[in-house]
Amino acid sequence: MEWTYNSNGIEGNTLTLRETQVVLEGITVGGKSIKEHLEAINHEKAILFLDDLVKEDNPISEWNIKSIHSLILKEIDNENAGRYRNENVTIKGAIHIPPDYIKVPELMEKLILNYNNWNNYHQIIQAALLHGELVRIHPFIDGNGRTSRIVMNLVLMNYGYNPVIIKKESRLEYYEALDKVHTTNDYTDFIKLINDLEIEMLKKLFKISIEVFS
Repeated sequence: MEWTYNSNGIEGNTLTLRETQVVLEGITVGGKSIKEHLEAINHEKAILFLDDLVKEDNPISEWNIKSIHSLILKEIDNENAGRYRNENVTIKGAIHIPPDYIKVPELMEKLILNYNNWNNYHQIIQAALLHGELVRIHPFIDGNGRTSRIVMNLVLMNYGYNPVIIKKESRLEYYEALDKVHTTNDYTDFIKLINDLEIEMLKKLFKISIEVFS
């Protein structure tokens, strides 16, 4: 629920944490759009799908990425759900301009090939690189950020790490780190952000385990 709230909040969803919980319990929140309700429901379903992928030890693939995206946009934009974009796009507030849509299939194929050759990198670096390069390509018309964050966590969880949650309050830091990646190819800030979040999650889980057994 916290993951869903923050990931959607980064993209502009106005549901509060409590409202997100209520929506996921099947209750409609007054004054909120149908789209915002669907974004919460869909993201939670995408997380459940992610859990299944991890249990089955599924690798990173175009099919899995498209399947995650299909769940993210289900009933919001069925025409584009799980399909690469067929038009050029810009990223609001970013300097980086994504590549021409005609190049997307080739770039995605190359990205998976590159990812499979990143074994010499630490697993957290692999996850950060895949997230950053996915957003650089911006393969979908919408839902790229939410999809990329879930795919990043698929990498982490496949290696036995905890999923990280990028907080809504850290949106500016997150976007600035990504923009630095896309304009200078410098991943330092972004990798540090993801690494710090993984440490934060480990500390949180350690604290919970201490409380349970104390």
